[in-house]
Amino acid sequence: MKLKEIYELAVKMGMESDPRGKEQVLKALEKEKKRYEKLSEKEKEEYDLENLTNPYSDTRVYLGDLEQEIHTALVGIDMEVGEVLLADRLTEKGTKIDLIITHHPEGSGIAKLYEVMHLQEDILHQLGVPINVAEGIMAPRIGEVKRGLMPLNHNRAIDAAKLLGFAFMSVHTPADNLVTTYLTNYFNEKKPETVGEVVDFLKELPEYKEATKIGAGPTIVVGAPERRCGKIFVDMTGGTSGSDEMFAKLSTTDVGTIVTMHISEKHKKEAEKHNINVVVAGHMASDSLGMNLWLDKLEENGIKVIATSGLIRVKR
Repeated sequence: MKLKEIYELAVKMGMESDPRGKEQVLKALEKEKKRYEKLSEKEKEEYDLENLTNPYSDTRVYLGDLEQEIHTALVGIDMEVGEVLLADRLTEKGTKIDLIITHHPEGSGIAKLYEVMHLQEDILHQLGVPINVAEGIMAPRIGEVKRGLMPLNHNRAIDAAKLLGFAFMSVHTPADNLVTTYLTNYFNEKKPETVGEVVDFLKELPEYKEATKIGAGPTIVVGAPERRCGKIFVDMTGGTSGSDEMFAKLSTTDVGTIVTMHISEKHKKEAEKHNINVVVAGHMASDSLGMNLWLDKLEENGIKVIATSGLIRVKR
């Protein structure tokens, strides 16, 4: 596969598994195109044209010729300078690495991570929160995340990869969409009745089974095993954690249990206050599941995948 085909496949699969539905995603792209047309010439010079065809600002090719044929990819959840050096060392030892793929974004992908958080507004609306309320509670949180990303050394790993001649890309929200949709369908099929059963069913999946062995598996952080789970909301996409105000809003809907990758203490306290059960499925395991669903397709197309940096590689 060519580098551009790998990238396009990630975007395509992300759109097809987007919780908003593909029609809504296409509407968002059309809206973005109209916004671009209204920009001044100076603003257009600064505009990332990928936004016109890719709705996920955290998924980008940072380095490499898009026409380059890729045979072997080194893939991990966090690919920093150490992992770039690992790619170079593997190449020196005879395993030539053509492409480094990180799940968590670098460069512009991390700098503009906040842009994908608007996805959460539509998800909350689907769950029964009025869209004006969803947008209202997300706006300050998106601003908070944007400001928090400003001081980062965004290009550190990319600069290292550039010096060593590696192609480098990230696949974030598409993979998170994949795991979100996969687990939503999984729970709809399994129909757990209690929070404990939610955890048990998660542990039947190999990524979570492996994570459990090292103490990083699914855990109930709010609620108890015997409590009825009610409607399950798989909250695993949209950039990063949303507004802590969502728990109050969700308590008026059918949502009884949230299954998430991780949760802050502030968010946990809000969940407790509003009697919403929370299962932390595990960060690396959940990210791995989402990436694996995409990586399987790469391997079907002849790409050799070498897993590292927290990626629990499981083939389906």
